[in-house]
Amino acid sequence: MTEDSFSLNETKNRFELEVDGHIAFVEYIINKENTIYLTHTEVPKALEGKGIGTKIVEKTLEYVKEKGYPLAPMCPFVAKYMRKHPEWQTLLAKGYNV
Repeated sequence: MTEDSFSLNETKNRFELEVDGHIAFVEYIINKENTIYLTHTEVPKALEGKGIGTKIVEKTLEYVKEKGYPLAPMCPFVAKYMRKHPEWQTLLAKGYNV
Protein backbone atom coordinates (compact mmCIF):
# COMPACT_ATOMS: atom_id res chain seq x y z
CA MET A 1 0.00 0.00 0.00
CA THR A 2 1.30 3.45 -0.88
CA GLU A 3 1.06 6.58 1.25
CA ASP A 4 -2.51 7.75 1.73
CA SER A 5 -3.69 11.20 0.64
CA PHE A 6 -6.60 12.82 2.55
CA SER A 7 -8.32 15.87 1.09
CA LEU A 8 -11.51 17.91 1.08
CA ASN A 9 -13.25 17.94 -2.30
CA GLU A 10 -15.61 20.91 -2.00
CA THR A 11 -16.85 20.48 -5.58
CA LYS A 12 -18.23 17.02 -4.77
CA ASN A 13 -19.00 17.81 -1.10
CA ARG A 14 -16.91 14.98 0.22
CA PHE A 15 -13.77 14.11 2.13
CA GLU A 16 -11.52 11.82 0.10
CA LEU A 17 -8.80 9.36 0.98
CA GLU A 18 -6.77 8.10 -1.97
CA VAL A 19 -5.08 4.75 -1.42
CA ASP A 20 -3.30 2.82 -4.17
CA GLY A 21 -5.10 4.80 -6.88
CA HIS A 22 -8.56 4.19 -5.36
CA ILE A 23 -10.67 6.84 -3.62
CA ALA A 24 -12.69 6.21 -0.48
CA PHE A 25 -14.94 9.06 0.60
CA VAL A 26 -17.32 10.51 3.17
CA GLU A 27 -20.04 12.75 1.71
CA TYR A 28 -21.20 15.79 3.65
CA ILE A 29 -23.62 18.70 3.70
CA ILE A 30 -23.04 21.91 5.67
CA ASN A 31 -26.16 23.91 6.50
CA LYS A 32 -26.41 27.67 7.07
CA GLU A 33 -25.79 27.19 10.82
CA ASN A 34 -22.49 25.44 9.93
CA THR A 35 -23.69 22.07 11.18
CA ILE A 36 -21.94 19.39 9.15
CA TYR A 37 -23.97 16.33 8.20
CA LEU A 38 -21.90 13.27 7.29
CA THR A 39 -24.30 11.44 5.00
CA HIS A 40 -22.49 8.54 3.34
CA THR A 41 -19.21 6.62 3.51
CA GLU A 42 -17.96 4.56 0.59
CA VAL A 43 -14.88 2.37 0.22
CA PRO A 44 -14.00 0.80 -3.15
CA LYS A 45 -14.13 -3.00 -3.24
CA ALA A 46 -10.36 -3.14 -3.84
CA LEU A 47 -9.81 -1.51 -0.42
CA GLU A 48 -12.43 -3.35 1.63
CA GLY A 49 -11.23 -5.14 4.76
CA LYS A 50 -8.12 -2.96 5.13
CA GLY A 51 -9.42 -0.47 7.70
CA ILE A 52 -9.80 2.29 5.12
CA GLY A 53 -13.37 3.15 6.18
CA THR A 54 -12.20 3.62 9.75
CA LYS A 55 -9.22 5.66 8.61
CA ILE A 56 -11.26 8.09 6.51
CA VAL A 57 -13.84 8.52 9.29
CA GLU A 58 -11.05 9.30 11.79
CA LYS A 59 -9.47 11.85 9.45
CA THR A 60 -12.87 13.40 8.72
CA LEU A 61 -13.67 13.71 12.44
CA GLU A 62 -10.27 15.32 13.03
CA TYR A 63 -11.11 17.90 10.35
CA VAL A 64 -14.57 18.55 11.85
CA LYS A 65 -13.03 18.99 15.31
CA GLU A 66 -10.36 21.37 13.99
CA LYS A 67 -13.00 23.52 12.26
CA GLY A 68 -15.35 23.45 15.26
CA TYR A 69 -18.39 22.35 13.26
CA PRO A 70 -21.30 20.80 15.18
CA LEU A 71 -21.71 17.28 13.77
CA ALA A 72 -24.78 15.34 12.68
CA PRO A 73 -23.70 11.78 11.81
CA MET A 74 -26.39 10.62 9.37
CA CYS A 75 -24.23 7.84 7.92
CA PRO A 76 -24.65 4.56 9.85
CA PHE A 77 -20.94 3.74 9.50
CA VAL A 78 -19.92 7.07 11.07
CA ALA A 79 -22.51 6.70 13.86
CA LYS A 80 -21.29 3.17 14.63
CA TYR A 81 -17.68 4.37 14.75
CA MET A 82 -18.67 7.15 17.18
CA ARG A 83 -20.51 4.69 19.43
CA LYS A 84 -17.34 2.59 19.62
CA HIS A 85 -15.19 5.69 20.21
CA PRO A 86 -17.18 7.92 22.59
CA GLU A 87 -14.34 10.46 22.78
CA TRP A 88 -15.66 11.82 19.45
CA GLN A 89 -19.19 12.34 20.78
CA THR A 90 -18.26 15.80 22.05
CA LEU A 91 -18.54 16.89 18.40
CA LEU A 92 -22.25 16.06 18.20
CA ALA A 93 -24.61 18.90 17.35
CA LYS A 94 -27.29 19.69 19.91
CA GLY A 95 -30.09 17.14 19.72
CA TYR A 96 -28.02 14.43 18.01
CA ASN A 97 -26.75 11.21 19.48
CA VAL A 98 -25.30 7.94 18.22
